[in-house]
Amino acid sequence: MLPPPHSGHAKKTPSRVQKLLKKLGPGLITGASDDDPSGIVTYAQAGAQFGLSTLWTALLTFPLMAAIQGMAARIGMVTSQGLTGTLKAHYPKVVLYGMILFCFPAVILNIGADIQSMGAVANLLFPRVPTFLFCIVFTGILLFVIIQYSYQKMAALLKWLCLALLFYLVIPFIVHPDWGAVARHTFIPDIHLDKKFLSILVAILGTTISPYLFFWQATMEAEDLEHKKRIFVNKRMLDDMKTDVNSGMFFSNLVMYFVILTAGVVLYGAGVKQIDTVEQAARSLKPLAGQLSYLLFAIGVIGTGFLAIPVLAGCLSYILAETFNFSKGLDKKFYQAKPFYGMIVVSLVAGLCLQFLGITPVQALLYTAILYGLTAPVMIGVLLHIGNNKKIMGKHTNSILSNILGWLTLLLMTAAAVGLIWTQFFA
Repeated sequence: MLPPPHSGHAKKTPSRVQKLLKKLGPGLITGASDDDPSGIVTYAQAGAQFGLSTLWTALLTFPLMAAIQGMAARIGMVTSQGLTGTLKAHYPKVVLYGMILFCFPAVILNIGADIQSMGAVANLLFPRVPTFLFCIVFTGILLFVIIQYSYQKMAALLKWLCLALLFYLVIPFIVHPDWGAVARHTFIPDIHLDKKFLSILVAILGTTISPYLFFWQATMEAEDLEHKKRIFVNKRMLDDMKTDVNSGMFFSNLVMYFVILTAGVVLYGAGVKQIDTVEQAARSLKPLAGQLSYLLFAIGVIGTGFLAIPVLAGCLSYILAETFNFSKGLDKKFYQAKPFYGMIVVSLVAGLCLQFLGITPVQALLYTAILYGLTAPVMIGVLLHIGNNKKIMGKHTNSILSNILGWLTLLLMTAAAVGLIWTQFFA
């Protein structure tokens, strides 16, 4: 006798949410890792200095990020290797070594700034424990997790860590902003033609569109395909990738938007116009927005650090592994890929040591922004060239929309690089 249609034996159809969650992976992790403690400082600075005037930038950077990361992801899927491997196979060595020359110190400085920010915020929560001790403990935890767990477990863990970013979406609803003013500044660009405002626009672009994310995205897409044992790329796989990347970039920009909103309402509204460190932002929130907002902001910083640092260190290690042909992969045991994991250890320890060398997070962020600013236009140009190269991409070359957004990003990032250099050295 057959069971009735609605009995417990009937097969459940996955909901739209379940289908979406199944598609999320490298794109979500990449987008979320972009909102690292260093990025939070930049967004908090924007809100503290100019109130709600930079909210509209989230609408600008979302399609640009989605287009560029989508190109990187498609290249990784089609070529079954990271960007480094593609550069090595099809371009002069000077391009590859130039990227390494600029990316290596930038990533180390970024890791150092993130570790220091995590330690400083943890010290605010537990003042009796010194900041440097928190930094050492966090570095140890990160090294243990990265070395101990496989790629699949790491990816699952990083996806869960993305939830830490949700804390930033809650805070504005606690502080009750003027939603009419919020809407106006979101959809109507408010631009001030002065050095400080242009500098913060350059900083936002440099923080959201960073070269290391291109390398990580392509590598993770290739590694994801390898684990799924897929050989050929079809339209459905590319559509799923696009959904993943677009979701990740949307999430990244949403968090950026809400951090600027929080700082713009709370800090700017109270006359706190200068934020140089992430712990300063957290400390300023406490008397102005209450204990809950302060705790949510601080916990979010620590969570984003745990999310972003493995991406930064892993990206660097993959670049060097593909360049010098040593065994690589987060799915391998330590003894199977000693140089690969050794590079991760070196990058985290080097980042940790920056604070003992007297390099502050603010200095590290400045140097990182300059190095990223110099490499981003070059890498975007390379991505556009690869994405339109039929010898490499076959029938999966860039669409017209991807090219339009890609060229727009290239122009904006070139202008940002020139503006960054001008404001730091000549203005």
